[in-house]
Amino acid sequence: MPFEVLQDELDTRAAQGLLRHRYELQSAQGTRVKVNGKPTLSFSSNDYLGLAYHPQLLAALQTGTQQYGLGAGASHLVSGHFSAHDELEQALAEFVGKPAALLFSSGYLANLGAVQALVGRSDRIFADKLNHASLNDAMLLSRAQVHRYRHNDMAHLAQLLGQPSSGRKLVITDAVFSMDGDLALLPELLELCEQHDAWLLVDDAHGFGILGEQGRGSLFHHRDSSGLASPRIIYMATLGKAAGVSGAFIAAEQVVIDTLVQNARSYIYTTASPPALSCAVLASLCLLQKEEWRRTQLWKLVAQLRAGLIGLPWALMHSDTPIQPLLVGDNNVAVALSEALRARGIWVPAIRPPTVPQGTARLRISLSAAHSEQDVAQLISALHELAH
Repeated sequence: MPFEVLQDELDTRAAQGLLRHRYELQSAQGTRVKVNGKPTLSFSSNDYLGLAYHPQLLAALQTGTQQYGLGAGASHLVSGHFSAHDELEQALAEFVGKPAALLFSSGYLANLGAVQALVGRSDRIFADKLNHASLNDAMLLSRAQVHRYRHNDMAHLAQLLGQPSSGRKLVITDAVFSMDGDLALLPELLELCEQHDAWLLVDDAHGFGILGEQGRGSLFHHRDSSGLASPRIIYMATLGKAAGVSGAFIAAEQVVIDTLVQNARSYIYTTASPPALSCAVLASLCLLQKEEWRRTQLWKLVAQLRAGLIGLPWALMHSDTPIQPLLVGDNNVAVALSEALRARGIWVPAIRPPTVPQGTARLRISLSAAHSEQDVAQLISALHELAH
């Protein structure tokens, strides 16, 4: 059989507790979903503010579809750049305090495009070891020399940055680490970039919408309300998590955005996202700014969960975000625990290598402002039952 070697590899993954599966939703995204035909309480979504099925976003999408149709029809640089795209880019740039912004179809494409466009063979990249896979792939695609520093270890990064070199220097980091839920040390990173004349690319996929004043992101989680401002910062955020829609954007100095338009291959050679989605994101931005109660509710639920899970045999990792990882360790045990919860009507995914380091398999509990205190109490009770 021509693909026997592939089947052998799949069988090995299954034996190691590493085989991935898809689950089919038959309902809208939310805290109560229908999965594989069964009603389920979900703690598995990145819809942190509960906006993915908000009526105002649905109405904006419908209006946008009536005005612009469905598909964009071409890439942005051919004939697929609509007035809705342009309006959203301006609104996003203003929202995060940057001169300009550029839309991408996904966060993965944004990271690939930005890193590849900004650095090359004669340059150096410095990357946190726990960065998202899209950043890891981006730095390999760029063909720059790569240095990976220990997670949030500023002394290690300073040592690497201090090595003699020529060419451009780019430090890349998650702002909120997607599998751990902890935060990058952005002020310290910026200080090092200023000392060593480096650029700083911040992936705020899991901070945009929930951190900072009005949910303006991780840059506004630090210092005063004016945010962590520097022309060295190149900011990326996604629009399919807290914002509840789809896509991503890079915000930076105008010269950076102009460079991406000319050189970011994942922007140039990709059909633009449907313009109606930009209409929905514009509606989402209004809600992010006006409805502070969503973030207040989120932090209340985080505190409830952390207090309720004290005493379990599995350690709850430190996290001040809606991402609350329960460290299990063994791959098969993590899968079994996830399946036991699913049998009780609760969906919490098991995350295993290579997404996380070997020996750190975990349950990734994702909280949403749409959860109730009763929902969280149900999860706490089920985990305590399974611990005995």
